[in-house]
Amino acid sequence: MSGAQADGRIERRFAALKEEGRGGLVTFVTAGDPNEAVSREIVLGLPAAGADLIELGMPFSDPMADGPSVQASSLRALANGASLRSTLSLVRDFRATDDDTPIILMGYYNPIYIYGVDAFLRDAKEAGIDGLILVDLPPEEDAELCLPAIEAGIRWIRLATPTTDEVRLPKVLNNASGFVYYVSILGITGTASVPEQATREAVAYLKSHTDLPVAVGFGIKTPEMAATISRNADAAVVGSAIVDRVLDGLDENGVPGPGTAQNVLDFVRELADGVRGK
Repeated sequence: MSGAQADGRIERRFAALKEEGRGGLVTFVTAGDPNEAVSREIVLGLPAAGADLIELGMPFSDPMADGPSVQASSLRALANGASLRSTLSLVRDFRATDDDTPIILMGYYNPIYIYGVDAFLRDAKEAGIDGLILVDLPPEEDAELCLPAIEAGIRWIRLATPTTDEVRLPKVLNNASGFVYYVSILGITGTASVPEQATREAVAYLKSHTDLPVAVGFGIKTPEMAATISRNADAAVVGSAIVDRVLDGLDENGVPGPGTAQNVLDFVRELADGVRGK
């Protein structure tokens, strides 16, 4: 790994967490959900609420790996005019007030392909994106986006799952940077609870094969679960449970009430307190 790759926001944040002696909290929200104004309030408020890293979902009409909550959030965002360009604009606004918190874009290749790989990487880097998680680009397709992203100084974060065996794992770890995202359950996001013992063993197994931090996601719904996972891994990733708080703030017409963003951030604060052992 080059010097530039070894000292970005993601690396600095995980080093700081290690210094603190705790795991981190990674929060996922969909950019533009439920609308531009409330989404902006949520995203800009996440660091103060206790998010150590932010995963920002790129709205897409067919998010096949996501469960009902995240799928619905994507459709809400798209219905209110969200796009990849507006997502990058949101990140620029975020960077005007926070130059430390890592932001990772998560989603699917289609919006990037339509945007144009070179133009996207240029604009993403300029906006302040630190990493990418692309659900539908396996290692066999690294030339498509992974290698150009690494060249641009953007981390390429791989997904490992309970079915990633010793034959597959070297391919998964090849060209990986930033951290490894361990998907703790089989299936889609937000639909099952995390098997604690199996997850602890999986994290240990991954750490025996890579020096990268390991974050665990899919199925973490409560501060207690986040606390447990963050003790066994370098970070706990919470997505669907946060997105559900957005839904809770909408009326029957899908219009967010005045306290929607604050309710989301209050829940993130509870998760952060759990991770911090408060």
